[in-house]
Amino acid sequence: MLTQHGIPVVRDSRGVGANLQDHLQARLIYESKSPITVNDDMGSWPRKARAGLRFALARKGPLSWWAGLAGGFARTRADLTRPDVQFQLLPFSSDRLSPTLHRFSGFTILVYKLRPESRGTLQIRSADPLAPPAIRPNYLADPSDVRTMLDGVKLLRRIAADPAMSALIKSEHSPGAACVSDDALTDYIRRNGISVYHPVGTCRMGNDPEAVVDDELRVHGLSGLRVVDASIMPQLVSGNTNAATIMIGEKGADLILESADRDNRPTASRAA
Repeated sequence: MLTQHGIPVVRDSRGVGANLQDHLQARLIYESKSPITVNDDMGSWPRKARAGLRFALARKGPLSWWAGLAGGFARTRADLTRPDVQFQLLPFSSDRLSPTLHRFSGFTILVYKLRPESRGTLQIRSADPLAPPAIRPNYLADPSDVRTMLDGVKLLRRIAADPAMSALIKSEHSPGAACVSDDALTDYIRRNGISVYHPVGTCRMGNDPEAVVDDELRVHGLSGLRVVDASIMPQLVSGNTNAATIMIGEKGADLILESADRDNRPTASRAA
């Protein structure tokens, strides 16, 4: 891959760019019976101005919220010993990544499989370091990922049908009540599923020939080079990656400081 772009190979590490994993979200969009969503706030100049003032004066209101206000973990099957999906509720709705909110009162509930089996790749396309890479996430390549996503969507719909939720819902906007069969739902997920922005794994930690870094995050076969980020994860964590990535950074900093301390420590002969 490097040689075809005129880049000399210093160390041939086959695992670099492999093992890409990410969470894929299926989004169900609901129309609300009441105008209580961010769609309503942003669709009204008085409410938009009020939201801006609340944030400016008190750092409160819809402009201070995270995208996901509520969430949870669940098992899609009773025989599982731990959750296999995560839900998040967003107090707004839009089409895919469009920055334009829907004109109706709407909110979104998304679901994704916690531990996907599918693996993708990340590869360079040019010797130019600023050129975007070729990212092939390969979502839903493994049939078990499809099955879990289907089960997650069905579970989400059962939750939405509970009186506590259904009292707030006017209708299901997407994928809509007509989308019922497994084939139709699978097609909807494939066409509309998007990343949860949790990519990891392309510089996997381990001691096998495909591993890129060792247990001290040092690149195999090279000295003075470490990788300290989410790419060293052998497997995607169950849930959000933020806390785990912070921990990797903290541990990586400790390892670098410990290594520097060992290198600067006087030898026995110097001490004598």
